[in-house]
Amino acid sequence: MSFKVAFIGAGSIGFTRGLLRDLLSVPEFKDIQVAFTDINQHNLDMVTELCQRDIAENGLNIKIQASTDRREALKDAKYVLCTIRVGGLEAFATDVDIPLKYGVDQCVGDTLCAGGIMYGQRGISEMLRICGDIRDVASPDVLLLNYANPMAMLTWACNTYGGVRTIGLCHGVQHGHSQIANVYGLNKSEVDIICAGINHQTWYIQARHQGKDLTQGLLEAFENHPEYARTEKVRIDMLRRFGYYSTESNGHLSEYVPWYRKRASEIQDWIDLGSWINGETGGYLRVCTEGRNWFETDFPNWMKDKAMEYKAEKRSEEHGSYIIEGLETGRVYRGHFNLVNNGVISNLPNDAIIEAPGYVDGNGISMPHVGDLPLGPAAVCNVSISVQRLAVEAAVHGDDKLLRQAFMMDPLVGAVCNPKEIWQMVDEMLVAQEKWLPQYGSAIEEAKNRLAAGNLIPTRDYEGAARLKVKTVEEMKQDRQAANKNAGEADKGKDRAAVSS
Repeated sequence: MSFKVAFIGAGSIGFTRGLLRDLLSVPEFKDIQVAFTDINQHNLDMVTELCQRDIAENGLNIKIQASTDRREALKDAKYVLCTIRVGGLEAFATDVDIPLKYGVDQCVGDTLCAGGIMYGQRGISEMLRICGDIRDVASPDVLLLNYANPMAMLTWACNTYGGVRTIGLCHGVQHGHSQIANVYGLNKSEVDIICAGINHQTWYIQARHQGKDLTQGLLEAFENHPEYARTEKVRIDMLRRFGYYSTESNGHLSEYVPWYRKRASEIQDWIDLGSWINGETGGYLRVCTEGRNWFETDFPNWMKDKAMEYKAEKRSEEHGSYIIEGLETGRVYRGHFNLVNNGVISNLPNDAIIEAPGYVDGNGISMPHVGDLPLGPAAVCNVSISVQRLAVEAAVHGDDKLLRQAFMMDPLVGAVCNPKEIWQMVDEMLVAQEKWLPQYGSAIEEAKNRLAAGNLIPTRDYEGAARLKVKTVEEMKQDRQAANKNAGEADKGKDRAAVSS
């Protein structure tokens, strides 16, 4: 069979390369068409060269269509995989550094909190332009598979305002599933789960082994685990107080709720610096920066390394290729997907993007009815959904009043800052990110005038409670294996995949 798959933000080397391997590991997909597009010609060339080498060494004759012209890459595409980061590392740095001046200490800043809200403003503006291109030139039955963060906000905007059928995909559920199996000394395949909520705040409401419920003993199992007791303190505390384990990593989860990062003196109590994902201040920005610098330097060695093998046993757990396989071949696949709720989770709003179990086969994507989430987890999700809704509407309409309300309603920002501080922080972030926020033209001019007028609230020169130094390339060269692993982790955030208008 033959159909076209387009990758937007293809300069994301590890992610693009891995997703392509997953697709081309499906026996029926040996003749598909593949298109890459990215605004960075240099990164696009490197990724295309590496992936084309992989294709050749696996004995396939597919020729990648690579272009910085997005519409050319999207023409006649049946599936579009999106891995963009609008503004790249330049914008990402402001997402982390400006809030720090006001005491808002983030580990990641790509889903909620000040950084996630602003990341959404940049991303939604561009995603709606992408949707316009898709409507114009892609296949009429096109499906957009969105891997870009903030997952819920971008997927919400595409479905509600973009006019393109969009499903959001994440690997958080798979990782937490592995942890639950691990604390019980089981293989992942032996544990059946149902996970439901919203992206990065999805809850394992059921976990069973041979019909036996595992949720009741989960807290004790995590508390006694030699590694997780140290690295997952926030997740364990949320499990202790809400009764269910959450999908997202310690560092991510700590910035979505108001309790663990609001006092600088207490942040170290809840994190672990063995890995950025456990709560390091600006940890993901550091990893992305190191990963970009390393890939730029080490690319020639990547071309000398062994090619990726397109084999079933080498396939990753990313949902994208399995969804396409199910739709095209009729094979049944069960995963956890991000789609418009429409009653799937009955005590979350119908218009929200929820993450819940789904099935794919030749008839399409089906989401079974979950029913009510437990009241505590539902309350946590509903607070975040309110922030997401405000942020989406702000981005779509260029409404800075709604944007400021999103900041005020955000759990961590609201716990740390008063309204005047929030207003000034938003002014600073709008001005700093002006070139990626075309919808905020007049609001940005007004913000510039306020900042220039003086009488500003004093801010701090604050590096955060747990910030580490960015390694130099020379330092990374001392352990190439670790540097390559780091680059792969950075790539999951799509840091090279900024998109122009």
